[in-house]
Amino acid sequence: MTQRVYLDWNATAPPHPTVVEAIASALRENWGNPSSVHASGRRARAVVDDVRELLAQLFAAHPRDVIFTSGGTEANNLALAGAPGVALSRMEHPSVVRAAERVRDLGGRVEWIAVSADGVVDLDSARRGLKALPEGSVLAVMAANHETGVIQPIAQAVEVAGACGARLHVDAVQVLGKMDLAALAACDSVALSAHKIRGPKGLGALIWRRSPGQLRPVLVGGSQERGLRAGTLDPAAAAGFAAALAGVSGSVARYAAVAQLRDDLERALGRFGAVNGQGAPRLPHVSNISFFGQRSDELVAALDLMGVAVSAGSACSAGSQEASPVITAMVGQERAEQAVRVSMGDVTTRTEVQQGISAFERALARR
Repeated sequence: MTQRVYLDWNATAPPHPTVVEAIASALRENWGNPSSVHASGRRARAVVDDVRELLAQLFAAHPRDVIFTSGGTEANNLALAGAPGVALSRMEHPSVVRAAERVRDLGGRVEWIAVSADGVVDLDSARRGLKALPEGSVLAVMAANHETGVIQPIAQAVEVAGACGARLHVDAVQVLGKMDLAALAACDSVALSAHKIRGPKGLGALIWRRSPGQLRPVLVGGSQERGLRAGTLDPAAAAGFAAALAGVSGSVARYAAVAQLRDDLERALGRFGAVNGQGAPRLPHVSNISFFGQRSDELVAALDLMGVAVSAGSACSAGSQEASPVITAMVGQERAEQAVRVSMGDVTTRTEVQQGISAFERALARR
């Protein structure tokens, strides 16, 4: 293989050329501190406010409801910090699971929600869990799973949370630019990350529709972000985020077209194992396959030597010896230890997918 094939877009997306240029331009011209009142600060502030306005429009929120963070992990932590209780499944991103466990360690309560074998949260289980928690607790349900692409029933989760006097937090890091966002307009809080949509790393946001008094800051210091997130914002990163957001509306249709490539890959490789989450609605660009008799970490390493980048679970869990908690919750530990995720981008080509299939076949034939 003469050229590397990148099929790990859920881990991070390569920055778009317009994003790179926007960042470079901002570093030259709008490098001031957005909190400063002089001209350089005001120019930097204008860049930040433009992104805030774009995100508010996308999520039918007010600009004041947009709180910038360092990424999805901090946004999830901020949304859950100080909650009296959290109901969630083991399929949530590690930043949500660990934040919930911290709530428990600090004296709050956690209820674990059951999931189906197809990777969909059981909302009856969620309802029972919330009834066992104090009023004002949080129901955490991600919009679509980071490992399987399974889309969760957010509209129904809104109803469950409201009926139980809870607020709904949604990790939407993986869905921006990949599916319609209408259901997220009714969520109490939503976590986002720029680098998943070909923007820069180190910048994300929390859409927060509740009273700011209900949030407990994770970082304290200055009064930035209405006193909810201290620290100087990077206007260059904000400019990159704005450039990435500019392409979001068109990318939904482009991602929909990628479903055919995903289906082709699953038809070619499904004979070696089982597709996880295949029976549920999924994002069009993600495939998670348990290859029978194969250790996922060894298969991923073999493919990397062949020039193909895929993953064995969440990039945030890289280096851990633990089998994927997501796939374990769905279909058990053995399948989890064999699971490999392939995630494509809206510019992934048929040639790249075919190269990936060929590499999988060669790697599997050697074992």
